Amino acid sequence: MKPRRTRERGPTSARQERVPARLRPPSFLKRCVRLVRLALHFLWGLILVATTFPRLSPARQNRVLRRWSRRLLAIADVRVQPIGMPEQLPERMLLVTNHVSWLDIFVVHAVAPSIFIAKSEIRDWPLAGFLVARVGTLFLERGRSRHAQQTNGRIARELEAGRVVAVCPEGTTSDGSELKRFHAALLQPAIDAAAMVQPLALRYVDARGERTTAAAYVGDTSLLESVWRIVSEPRLVAEAHFTRPIRAAHHERRALAHEAENAIRRALGLEASGSAHGTAHGPRVGSPQSPRPTRSPRRAPAD
Repeated sequence: MKPRRTRERGPTSARQERVPARLRPPSFLKRCVRLVRLALHFLWGLILVATTFPRLSPARQNRVLRRWSRRLLAIADVRVQPIGMPEQLPERMLLVTNHVSWLDIFVVHAVAPSIFIAKSEIRDWPLAGFLVARVGTLFLERGRSRHAQQTNGRIARELEAGRVVAVCPEGTTSDGSELKRFHAALLQPAIDAAAMVQPLALRYVDARGERTTAAAYVGDTSLLESVWRIVSEPRLVAEAHFTRPIRAAHHERRALAHEAENAIRRALGLEASGSAHGTAHGPRVGSPQSPRPTRSPRRAPAD
């Protein structure tokens, strides 16, 4: 009687190469379904901002923004994970965040609905540009100092009215592996309004929990290419790290930008930068006779 031969499985064995479903890229059909659902959701958002949204109170607008943004991220299979988020965010708050993706706006709205400050080029994005413009986004035209002054004045007024305003002081996106120097002029309104500055570090990780560049919107990548790359991922997690808030009163804006930048660097596990230019001894404290901070005597340069 011949001994029964057993078939050896090589390194390419299907059993050995079996990948958990949560790590497998979605099929082409599923990616297309995600794209269609995203388009329909954007269409629903356009209908909302063109009809009922402008007539809602600020509190109800925030609820709509949060709910709509969370739904959009769920369709793209992007899960938002707030880390260190306080139970109650302070009023009169400038949310300062790093900039990785076009998704950043919706991640921020999902955790803390805000008036976003964005570069003027976003207005030209198909669908998304019109949508973010109609929900109150303020656009900054780079290279125009007078326009930057006007925008900063409006930001200060919104902060004084108790609104949350979000800004990306890098002025451009990165792939998430680095943090560019913060433009201090964008933080001046927080000083003028005696607001709180809340650093928020955004980090995108894949289904394995490792940092990924799948959500990054950098270089010559088109918006459609970026969307396709995102829907091609099995799952993305957007980590939103809240650090200790900073009281902006009596700070010099470069020192304030430097402190917020380093807070985000630490949350992302990046090396802290050196002293802010011209502020080697830290923030400048106002005199006891001046209870409110004063505007910088210099004009705030454009982003």
